[in-house]
Amino acid sequence: MSDMLVRHEQGDRFTISIRGHEITIDQPTEDGGGDAGPTPSELFVASLAGCVGFFAERFLVRHHIETTGLGVHATYEYSEDSPSRVASIDVGLEIPESFPQSKLPALMKVVDHCTVHNSLRQAPQVRISTLSASTA
Repeated sequence: MSDMLVRHEQGDRFTISIRGHEITIDQPTEDGGGDAGPTPSELFVASLAGCVGFFAERFLVRHHIETTGLGVHATYEYSEDSPSRVASIDVGLEIPESFPQSKLPALMKVVDHCTVHNSLRQAPQVRISTLSASTA
């Protein structure tokens, strides 16, 4: 089981600690935050985009294809109804100019099944509980 810790800093700012890495999340100033980092929802979408990029990079390396120019662009929209959630995500994979078009169907099949996307397809069981400060 993987573990991470999220600690409140001030206002809407939190620090996420994962395997020795720290990520700051916050809310935009127009929403009352300090804009010290991305929002949790932005990280959610970024996780999907990053996973697609990672799977694409591994595909390119495995097929001895240059990775220069590889990128991922993501846009998203919130739902207009309840519950509050990300309603749609569009992910665009930027492939290197040298990418052979004959391998495009195989690449798309691989990136379509990245771990984060699979986790959205088959949602994980989420259990939220309270912990005392001494057990956290």
